[in-house]
Amino acid sequence: MTILVTGSAGHLGEALMRTLSAESRWVRGIDIKSSAYTDMVGSINDRTFVRQAMSGISHVIHAATLHKPHVATHDNYDFLDTNIAGTLNLVEEAVAAGVASFVFTSTFGAALTPAAGEPAAWVTEDVLPVAKNIYGVTKLAAEGLCELFARKSGLPVVILRTSRFFPESDDDPDIRNGYSAKNAQANELLHRRVDISDVVGAHLQALEKAPAIGFGRYIISATTPFSANDLAEIRRDAPHVVERLLPGAASLYASRGWKMFPSLDRVYVNERARRELGWQPRYDFRFVLDCLRDNREWRSPLALDVGSKGYHDEDFAEGPYPVG
Repeated sequence: MTILVTGSAGHLGEALMRTLSAESRWVRGIDIKSSAYTDMVGSINDRTFVRQAMSGISHVIHAATLHKPHVATHDNYDFLDTNIAGTLNLVEEAVAAGVASFVFTSTFGAALTPAAGEPAAWVTEDVLPVAKNIYGVTKLAAEGLCELFARKSGLPVVILRTSRFFPESDDDPDIRNGYSAKNAQANELLHRRVDISDVVGAHLQALEKAPAIGFGRYIISATTPFSANDLAEIRRDAPHVVERLLPGAASLYASRGWKMFPSLDRVYVNERARRELGWQPRYDFRFVLDCLRDNREWRSPLALDVGSKGYHDEDFAEGPYPVG
């Protein structure tokens, strides 16, 4: 049983390759860039390359993509070629090869901020994303292709909409300038972030469950301490709700010189993934507080090993991003 991992030189691709290799699983990594975890260098836009890469493959994890930070450096057709045409090549060749499961890494990449004065959004798989850039448009279109081939050709497909797991500083200048990266990312584990180790775990569970599921779409985000009853209050005063639910959080934050976001506009809900995939994420906000209390590292060893990879081959004034 050989697993194909696309995007093996990227954050998630490398994390998958590291984990699968450590488990002595048969795995083949492909990417447009060479790396220690890339077995075949080529583009998923190239149908011949994809057909060659699919030879002998029984399972596919499709993590390769152009990301949001590429919007300013690539044109729309680059996104169409990679995120849509590349995905089409992969699903068609996966069908032809008779693979047993196909897992597609997707995203929210959408405008989900409620209007001023409204409660925070409770985001489940039933919420319809509204794309705000070409990245979001192409990821949603690629999801549609995956679903089409699941329905039309019987290809077992699981789509995983992952929260943020990148280690780089936020692309929002207000967050980037107002909070350290660690502080901001710890805050995000309350509502819109997930550790890369848990993302890998979700993908491996999805590979196993896909044949029985047939087609499914799941949110992969750290387990939130909030409930739907907290949505109005976290929009008004998030620190108060956090302290009510997790007494002592404020003092632990103060000991580090950290601060909580004053308001949260959305909460990604992972309940369906935990129930149907049997996924058990470990690295949530409660874990962060436990680590702060014991003066331990709260990021996973895998996250530290993969580290920051960036998105471009050049540096910009705004860190990894060409625009603020």
